[in-house]
Amino acid sequence: MSPRSRREQGEPLVVTAARDRERHVTQVTSYGYVAARGPKRSVTVTPAPLRYWQYDPAGPLVLGLTVLGVALWLGAIAWRDGASAMAGELPIALALGALVVAGSTGRLTVSDFGVSTDIAGLRQVSVFRVVPRVLVQEVVVGAPPAGWPKARRRGGWWPGRTRVSVRHLGMDGLTEEAFTVRVRDPEAFADALGRPLP
Repeated sequence: MSPRSRREQGEPLVVTAARDRERHVTQVTSYGYVAARGPKRSVTVTPAPLRYWQYDPAGPLVLGLTVLGVALWLGAIAWRDGASAMAGELPIALALGALVVAGSTGRLTVSDFGVSTDIAGLRQVSVFRVVPRVLVQEVVVGAPPAGWPKARRRGGWWPGRTRVSVRHLGMDGLTEEAFTVRVRDPEAFADALGRPLP
């Protein structure tokens, strides 16, 4: 079905997508970062359950920079004040390093209206990182097939996760875009997006 012919209650696709983008943000932010705990207590209207969510650990760049930063910090303390001072500083340095890594953990979330990624330390779901479900065209396991647009990567590699490619329309409802993500359950992810795997 062509993008121009898709309508929801007579609305143009771009209007539906813009509305669904906002609905997605509302539904996702009604849950805390630890989605398993359910909706926030401050929410006045109980939101629908999230269709799919998973955590994505900090990527190798963040891990590497954190380890390097902690090592430089401890090395500078040891050089300036000696090994005993470094030993006293070790718990603080490790705790701050762990905090940086925990704050860099991402969450991939599929709501009734879209899919997005956000990061624990920022905890703000940007509407620019949301793909409305109405714009999703196809979901396949593996790399994007030939003929697809260049795919952006969301999230990093993690043991036991499977690479999935998603083709979708841009917010203008005309241009084609794609992204890849590694998920723990490709079938559940594709079903949550309303595009079961072939």
